[in-house]
Amino acid sequence: MNRSTTTLAQASPAPKKSSYFKSRWNAPLAGYLFISPWLIGFLVLTAYPLFLSLYYSFTDYTLMQPMKWIGSRNYERIFTADPKFIQSAKVTVMYVLASVPLKLIAALLVAMVLSRAVRGISVYRTAIYFPSLIGGSIGVSLLWRNIFGVDGIFNKLIAVFGIEGKSWITNPDTALSTLILLTVWQFGSTMVIFLAGLKQIPNDLYEASSVDGANRFIQFFRITLPMLSPILYFNLIMAVINAFQMFTSAFVITNGGPMNATYVYAMYLYERAFSRYELGYASALAWIMLVAIVAATLLISYTSKYWVFYETDTGGKKRK
Repeated sequence: MNRSTTTLAQASPAPKKSSYFKSRWNAPLAGYLFISPWLIGFLVLTAYPLFLSLYYSFTDYTLMQPMKWIGSRNYERIFTADPKFIQSAKVTVMYVLASVPLKLIAALLVAMVLSRAVRGISVYRTAIYFPSLIGGSIGVSLLWRNIFGVDGIFNKLIAVFGIEGKSWITNPDTALSTLILLTVWQFGSTMVIFLAGLKQIPNDLYEASSVDGANRFIQFFRITLPMLSPILYFNLIMAVINAFQMFTSAFVITNGGPMNATYVYAMYLYERAFSRYELGYASALAWIMLVAIVAATLLISYTSKYWVFYETDTGGKKRK
């Protein structure tokens, strides 16, 4: 190093440590400002109530009496001395196991039909997607209750074939089935996601398999399902989460009856919180539901390595 370089190095002072950290903070400051509305909303409206309910679950908290810490007594009471918890959990599991597969199957089959290039197909897609726009609203639930009542449209329809109808929503053997059918009918959102996935499958795969002698049945199980497995994985998780939280339909159509045949878990939680005002006990029920949903999601995620395939540079490859 020559003398001029040494003099220049001595003349240029090293950056101060405080200015370094200041520059590191100022760089992402704009990003923090932009996400601050969402961040504040998440902390105030989601995170704070979530952890507050966890604290309430360990207390004897009602609106009529002061809060009292009781430890894990709420959870012990739920699992050992609460028959309604067992009943509601059983109904909910039956609802999830029946509604989720049927909804996915219906959505996939309709998506495959609507993926074809047919004249006026956009009108059909809109008409089929429309029930999902109104969702599980009170109006739809009231309409469904009238359809499957004694004098409903469904009984009038089957009467044409000489079948005597009944009140499907007041029969313990068929009440839950009507709620499952309502959920399956609202498959529009799931169908749209499947339809987008079907559009991404190259036609060359079907053409090449046809040359090799594969029929539509083989193409479905060897091409369509593997290529759609990531989409199926996403729809399955979302459907399970929504099914566990089903409330409006059961509350409006059957009010949990008859004979608790449609008394789902969310209804029992609602009754404890807003009818009996046992907020501590209801918080414990809510956290049990959260743990059940997380457990179901983790189970699906664990098994996904056996049936979900992702596209790589070398083609479809099983995830490890």
